[in-house]
Amino acid sequence: MTYSGEVTVGGPADVHELKDLMITKIAVGPMENNAYLLRCRATDEQLLIDAANEARTLLGMIGDDGIASVVTTHRHGDHWQALAEVVAATGARTYAGREDAAGIPVPTDVLVDDGDTIRVGRVELTARHLVGHTPGSIALVYDDPHGHPHVFTGDCLFPGGPGRTTRPEEFNSLMDGLETKLFGILPDETWIYPGHGNDTTIGTERPHLAEWRARGW
Repeated sequence: MTYSGEVTVGGPADVHELKDLMITKIAVGPMENNAYLLRCRATDEQLLIDAANEARTLLGMIGDDGIASVVTTHRHGDHWQALAEVVAATGARTYAGREDAAGIPVPTDVLVDDGDTIRVGRVELTARHLVGHTPGSIALVYDDPHGHPHVFTGDCLFPGGPGRTTRPEEFNSLMDGLETKLFGILPDETWIYPGHGNDTTIGTERPHLAEWRARGW
């Protein structure tokens, strides 16, 4: 089956099979959050991005192999409702952006800064700190050696624009970060996995950067 990234709450997960990494996407909870399970194909180690809601659903997706770690992309409550239960069930090591960790009610084992590497088996993810949606939001970049990059953006980038901000300075900061750390260095083929809704690519969104700047959201 070809991966589409289109998932609905209560529906099946969708699996993106790469040479070194399997990415399973599922939608959970009343705010239709996306959670992503990453599995290193060489070691079978697994990492979860955003234990957003529906712990039973997430644990069913994780399966008997468990997870080594769980990354929370930012401190907003809809992204960590199931975190305590998932960590209790799996013993996973927790990661979050340094500036957001205090707002997450489950202790963060590893505080993440811009440029830090997070590993799942033999696969490396690079954290990109993006300030604006929250002070400590992080995106995770997988630079696939066999293809194009893949980026998990939390609520910082969606199809059609950046994540929600409340003040102009937050919007400008988020746009600056997106343009410098994602659009400025990643190719058009880069696949974007957001915290809600469908996937997109850098190339699809790139032509609209000036439009987003002009409208201010």
